[in-house]
Amino acid sequence: MERGFGVNTAERVSTVFRSVNPATEELVAEYPAQDRAAVEATLERAQRAFLANSAQSPAWRAERMLALGQGLRREREELAHLMTAEMGKPLGEAEAEVDKCALACDYFAQQGPSFLADEPAPSDSPRSFVAFRPLGVVLAIMPWNYPFWQVVRFAAPALVAGNTGVLKHAPNCFGCARAISRLVDEAGFPEGSLGCLLVDTGAIPQVIADPRVRAVTLTGSDRAGSEVATLAGRELKKTVMELGGSDFFLVLEDADLQMAAEVGVRARFQNAGQTCIAAKRFLVLEQVADEFQERFTALAAALPQGDPLAPPTRLGPLAREDLRQRLHDQVERSRAAGARVTLGGELPSGRGFFYPATVIEGARPGMAVFDEETFGPVAAFSRVGDEEEGVRLANHSRYGLGGNIWTGEVERGVALAARMDTGGVFVNGMTHSDSRLPFGGVRRSGYGRELHAFGMREFTNVQTVWRP
Repeated sequence: MERGFGVNTAERVSTVFRSVNPATEELVAEYPAQDRAAVEATLERAQRAFLANSAQSPAWRAERMLALGQGLRREREELAHLMTAEMGKPLGEAEAEVDKCALACDYFAQQGPSFLADEPAPSDSPRSFVAFRPLGVVLAIMPWNYPFWQVVRFAAPALVAGNTGVLKHAPNCFGCARAISRLVDEAGFPEGSLGCLLVDTGAIPQVIADPRVRAVTLTGSDRAGSEVATLAGRELKKTVMELGGSDFFLVLEDADLQMAAEVGVRARFQNAGQTCIAAKRFLVLEQVADEFQERFTALAAALPQGDPLAPPTRLGPLAREDLRQRLHDQVERSRAAGARVTLGGELPSGRGFFYPATVIEGARPGMAVFDEETFGPVAAFSRVGDEEEGVRLANHSRYGLGGNIWTGEVERGVALAARMDTGGVFVNGMTHSDSRLPFGGVRRSGYGRELHAFGMREFTNVQTVWRP
């Protein structure tokens, strides 16, 4: 589902972006679009910042990254409230997101210098080595669903590596974009090290073509990734694409069904289901399907939905009305194709872009809820006869981001993971991103990796140095 490039993510009136609170439909803020001169100034500041940042040592940059983490913790409550107002995330989840960002800053401050250390590579010279040099200004096109985490997981390793960035965030999160840009400056990085582009997608081709931009990273839909990768490819610029997903959640006959159901509900409905690595396709062996689905449905039905600022709320609104309509259309098309809606599936009345926790039985290839990315609180259930059918259906997707395997025998799950065509597999655990693990997908879920040493080195010049 569209989350970034290629669609308007806030109502555009003339040269003003309007951010609307998805829970109340009230205006949060208006942001004047930058003109060409402002874009030029942002790019020039980022280039000057790159020359300054790249001249410093990794240890110096690591100190500033620690300061960024401290700044995030210091403003935790304000940032969480801003996030909730702009995109509707329950406040507790928003606070947890800020915490996760701060931990990522700590991790790359602590580990980054070692990830960037020269590596001996003996050749016809016994003293040759590989160095990881800064690359330049990176254009980051980011979505609204995790408005701080998506930015930090790119920016933390990129800045410690000596790069700088320009951020084209989703317009309904321009407030979050400005906040993280300010915090980077306040942490002591050269001014403009993470500049904001307050523009619509029509300005992106010119930014990609600008010679000061050396690479592009995008988190969004596969259609958006294809468009941006094409533009960057024409300019021969490095790209990392973290795109959509339709993750499987395979439950075998020997699984702990209560634990799998509890984790499955969290994996599907966290952030109102608006996450690329949410569990979306539940593939359950026939002999335990009734019991698992009964447990899952009861837990999903009990999720408190409402004001995202209220502590009990677990299910907030979707970020925009057009996203809610698109999700409901996927449910209706699947229902028309023979799927059975056993929970939810109806548009609620009243203010706010809410959608109920929804469970669909009988999902199969050819249905929207099986073939497409459902970016909202809709769980699609498919019964499978055995683990072979489970593996086949898990891989029956144009996406390949992640997935879960639930079994009483961990080694059985690990063996099945080797047969899954995805960037990540979690055995008896919820799929999630972690700074200590590389993150990314295959096929229409994109390419390249974020996080870990692999993510830090994506935006470096891997330089061979030969010496006698």
